[in-house]
Parts: sequence; C-alpha cells; structure tokens
Amino acid sequence: MTAGNVIDVLIVGAGPSGTALAIDLVRRGLDVRVVDRAPQAFGGSRAKGVQPRSLEVLHDLGALDDVLAGGSVYPLLGVHLGPLAVPWRMFPHKQATPDVPYPNTWLIPQFRTDRALHTRLEQLDHGAEFGKELVGLAQHTDTAVAKVAGPDGIEEIPARYVVGADGGSSQVRKQLGVGFVGSTDETDRILIVDATVSGLSRNRWHMWPGRGGRLIGACPLPGDDMFQWIIRLAPDEEPSLDRDQIAERIRSHTRNRRIQLHDIRWTSVFRPNIRLAEHYGRGRVFLAGDAAHVHTPAGAQGLNTGVQDAYNLGWKLGQVLAGADPHLLDTYEAERQPIAAGVLGLSTEKWAGISKLDPSSMKRGKDEQQLALTYYGGPLAPADGQRTGTLRVGDRAPDAELIGPDGARLRLFDTFRGPHFTAVAYGSPAARAVEQLDWPTTGAQLKRITIDTRGNADRAFSDSANTLKRAYGLTGDALLLIRPDGYIGHIATRDFLTTTQTAAQAMTPRARSRTVSQKSRPSTGAGATE
Repeated sequence: MTAGNVIDVLIVGAGPSGTALAIDLVRRGLDVRVVDRAPQAFGGSRAKGVQPRSLEVLHDLGALDDVLAGGSVYPLLGVHLGPLAVPWRMFPHKQATPDVPYPNTWLIPQFRTDRALHTRLEQLDHGAEFGKELVGLAQHTDTAVAKVAGPDGIEEIPARYVVGADGGSSQVRKQLGVGFVGSTDETDRILIVDATVSGLSRNRWHMWPGRGGRLIGACPLPGDDMFQWIIRLAPDEEPSLDRDQIAERIRSHTRNRRIQLHDIRWTSVFRPNIRLAEHYGRGRVFLAGDAAHVHTPAGAQGLNTGVQDAYNLGWKLGQVLAGADPHLLDTYEAERQPIAAGVLGLSTEKWAGISKLDPSSMKRGKDEQQLALTYYGGPLAPADGQRTGTLRVGDRAPDAELIGPDGARLRLFDTFRGPHFTAVAYGSPAARAVEQLDWPTTGAQLKRITIDTRGNADRAFSDSANTLKRAYGLTGDALLLIRPDGYIGHIATRDFLTTTQTAAQAMTPRARSRTVSQKSRPSTGAGATE
C-alpha cells in the first residue's frame, strides 16, 4: 500500500459532474485528483439533453465550443398513430436574446459532453485516472483518507476534502452511511440502445405509443447515423441484447419493416430510480450529481442538475481552502438539495404523463431549462435583502450586451467568465463604492465593472442599448455582487459600500487566514481585481 502527499480535493467519479468540478477547482490553482472505477470514459448517449443554464456553465468552464459543435437543437417529435405520424414540438425553438444567449435545450449524446469536459480538463494539464476504485474512506480532523484500488494495488490518498460524484450506486455515499430516500420500481424498466439505423427519417424524434404505456422511441443523434432507442419493457420481459432480436422487437412494435439496425454501440437496461440523499455531505466529504439524486429520464434534468451541483460546490471549496469560514460549505446542501427535490418532482410527473401521451408531459419549457432556479431565501440570499424591479438576491445573473471602454462590444457573461466574483456598479455613487470595497488577497478575486449612466466616464462600460438596465430591472443607481457561479450574491440600491462589504464577508476568506495544502500557490482567480 502506498500513500501520497495531502492534496486539496479528491473527486471520485469522472462523469460530467465530477469533471466539471475538477475543471472549476483546477482553474482556482487547487491540487486535485479525479479517479473512476470504469476502465475508460463513458461511451453511451444516455443523458442527451443539455439545458440552457448548463450551457452557460459550460461557457464559463471553457467547454462550450465542443458541446455546441457536437450537438444540435432537438427535432420535432413524430408521434406514430397507426399510419399517421403527428408532428409535435416538444421544445420551443427560441432566438437568442441579450439576457439569454443560449435559449434552447441542446441535443448531444452524453459521451460527447463527457469528451468535451475531459478535453477541457486536459487543457488545464489534468486528467481522470480510470480503472481506480474507491474501497475505503476514513475521516480525520484535517483530512479525509481514501483507499483506492488500481492496477498497481491499493493507494491511500489523503485530501483536505473528498467529493463523491460516482453515480447512483455511489460508494462514497455508502461509506458515509448517508440514506438514499425514495423508490425504485423494478417493474418499470427501459432498454436503451445506441445503434446505427437505416429506413427511418432523421428529421423527427420518433415515438410509437403502445398499450399500457409500452412505448418505443427513436431519437436521431447529431453527427452521424446513430439513433438512441428507448424501449419500455413489460414488467416480466427479459430483454435480449442480440442485434437481430432487438431489431425484430422494434419492427414488431412499430410495424415498419424498413427499419434496419446495423451496428449497436451501447446498450443499458435502465430503472427509473427516484431518490434523494438525506445529506449532501458529512465532515470533509460531499456528494454531487447522481450520488446525491437520481431521476427519471423525463425532462433531461439529471446531468444538468449534477453539473450545477459541481458549479455550486467548487467555488465554496476554493474559498474555504483559502481561509473562508468552513460554514460556507454548509450552504451547498442548503442551496442544492431543495433544487434537486423540485427537479425530482418535475421529472417524476413528466414521466408518469408520457406513458399516457399527456400533452403537458410532452412539452418542455422554462421549468426544464433551469434558468429560473433561484437560491432566494437561502443562507446566502436572505429574503429581507434589497431587490431590483426584476431580480432578487440568489437569482441567476442575466447576460447583457455592453460596449467596453475601448468601444468594442462584449457580453456581460464574458466579464463573469473565470473563478472570480464580479461587482457591477451602475451609476456614479455605486462606482465610488465599488472602488472602496476591501477585498481579501486570497481566494477568488474581485473584478470591478462600472456602467456609465451619464456618458462622461472614460474607463466605464456603456449600456447604450439598455440591455443590462432592462434585464436587471434597474431604475436607479445600484451595486450588484455576482458570485463565481453566476448567481447574485448581493443587491444594493442604497448604502452601497456597507451592505456589500457585509454580504461579502460570508463568502470570502477571513483576514490573514490561509489553510490550503500547498506550501505556496499563486492567488486564485484569473480575473484579478481591476
């Protein structure tokens, strides 16, 4: 058995949640390892819908270009009723607006999303260690020690924190003894098949309803001639994984003899679990993604909720490792668990309605897109805080189109991009206050943005088209503090300096405190104070 030096964070699980977390932590200068028991990266299409809010997260993490290149918008549904195929728009196709740059759910097989995230992690000189399985976990005062079995034997990995992003059967969760409350209906199973197909048009997501909800669906995957097939099984049915038998099963149900399966690349029998972890962590160990919550496939919520778990946890781990109050990590469960509970309810309701061909269950809208999710009323977003005409503390910070001091156009999201906080000062009084904000030199740094409202500031940004004013509901001077995860940490429409300074203290390192594991490290936050 070998033991290494203490690292900052060990992530167990190299799926989308774990890899997104690793990217966020590595760009903060932290010492991170990612292990996964699988021999290689996931190869199936399973979670194929990336929601608009997740696209914004991927933009910030630097993985969006590959995701956009590997996917497309969803096609119309084609509901086959006997000889008729009724077109149905499940997803509204919207045009981008200044405040919502990615308005449509993006169709992309999960293996491409995984690949985009792994590529980004490799660009940061890190990578996942496959073929390494967690077999033990112990916690001490200052560290958690994981025992990991790999090709070279058992390795002990001591870390300041451990995050389990290792799926619904999470070994990390089991080691913690955290309950996974909910249900699994063993009679409700789905055979998922990724296969190249001929004899079927690719301009529809085909669906053939059957008796008792035993439907078959075929969604064309972008980039090649592959479809994701979903075959809802009878309670006592034992599915064959033989290509010819699967093809005959499809032809028998659809009554379409032209459909031919040529190459099966991945199969899985899926049971729609509906479960939520009782706690999102204990001590120095946390849970994220499917390790914390599992859903039905309806609504494309699981992967997206998991990536946003990681996005919420990452900056908080970075801040605590830089000296912030460890109670900041308590806000991870407080903010994310209610979100997952709501998503479980939404996904379960949609799934129950799909088998009945309930039109409302087949529609997708703002609830699924996750743009309206908020932490308002939580520990970092008190309900008695100040607000604007459209936004409260804890809401998503919208995008806007600005003109920079050099006359170039840019997006507000581009100023957010990176591991820093952003202070947006709208008007001269707020601009004076933002310059006086005292900010710690450790942890996530502060980028200061001033919006000129009078046309006489040489170094300020201009909101000449009023896109920021409208999206943020501004009617006068305001100072907004944006968290590293793109949510509003504070709104000040009066008493700008004092209230913002007080709000920041709960999210930033304490003076002259430093607890990171490395002997020396550059200041985190590529967007340094400006």
